[in-house]
Amino acid sequence: MSVFDRAYDDPVRVLDEDGEVVGDVPDLDEETLVGVYRSMRLARHFDGRAVSLQRQGRMGTYPPLSGQEAAQIGSAFALAEDDWIVPSYREHGAAVVRGVPLKKTLLYWMGHEDGNRVPEDANVFPVAVPIASQVPHATGAAWASKLQGNDDVFLCYFGDGATSEGDFHEGLNFAGVFDTPTVFFCNNNQWAISVPRERQTRSATLAQKAAAYGFEGIQVDGMDPLAVYSVTKAAVEKARDPSEQRPRPTMIEAIQYRFGAHTTADDPTVYRDDDEVEEWKRKDPIPRLEAYLRSEGILDDDRVEEIEASVEKQVADAIDAAESVPRPDPRELFEHAYEELPPELEAQYERFVALREEHGDEAFVGE
Repeated sequence: MSVFDRAYDDPVRVLDEDGEVVGDVPDLDEETLVGVYRSMRLARHFDGRAVSLQRQGRMGTYPPLSGQEAAQIGSAFALAEDDWIVPSYREHGAAVVRGVPLKKTLLYWMGHEDGNRVPEDANVFPVAVPIASQVPHATGAAWASKLQGNDDVFLCYFGDGATSEGDFHEGLNFAGVFDTPTVFFCNNNQWAISVPRERQTRSATLAQKAAAYGFEGIQVDGMDPLAVYSVTKAAVEKARDPSEQRPRPTMIEAIQYRFGAHTTADDPTVYRDDDEVEEWKRKDPIPRLEAYLRSEGILDDDRVEEIEASVEKQVADAIDAAESVPRPDPRELFEHAYEELPPELEAQYERFVALREEHGDEAFVGE
């Protein structure tokens, strides 16, 4: 039976919350399984350090990803080397799997334009902060690639809040009409900032929205990395070489939860209950996968400690490298926005320069 032959409200699962097998385990070798686990640990540790950097005034506003590691890492591992990811603003874990150094991600959120320059050998689109604006981009790029005779697949990430945007509907409708090789990956993390999932739509699921555009949608347990891998792999293969005359695109709704704030400028305690957060933390994807790998004899205490140490060093080295780059000149904020700077902004900049000369950068910590 195909993974797609199931109801929209029947999420695919491979591991339960305790790491016990409850579905079909994908055929992955030991090295890949450990790679998925290590990448999830890397994303989690990086996330904690990044939040700390922001709180210390060493970085700007940052969007935490903790809780969403399985969705990001599991899906990124399902891609072929020449495939592309089209991220929103929270896919730091997927980006590093696809070849974007952590230093680049740090520089981006530190305000350096160089952080948005993706390495040429990494098939990753730039970060998209506007909600859902990347969806038509992914569809258009996939269509262009198809017209050129390539077999690349484009994996587009977005949140549940993006499904309320016009760009989402336009992108999916175009993909359905022109059979683009696109996999639309919805990170349904239950909250679009402070708006709960049930306020986004009257549809019973987000996955079923794909039916309106003529292609398949599927739900997956987004905190189960093996299930995410399996579903994404099937969708990628269908996009690259459709079988049984199925439409090429697919929409995946990954059911998950963000443990932290929407961004470091957000206070989730205003709109979320602690009990809700704790209930979802019991589904944490990292101990879930670790329990499975230990039961299979793939991980033990020594290997876990080795991975932890290497992850901590990799993140520390990335922070050192990013902070060694001189801070960008605030004047760069205006260089490409106006032909001639308006007088009121010129006056603001002059006041900034005066304050900086008098007090130094410390005057702006926390701003």
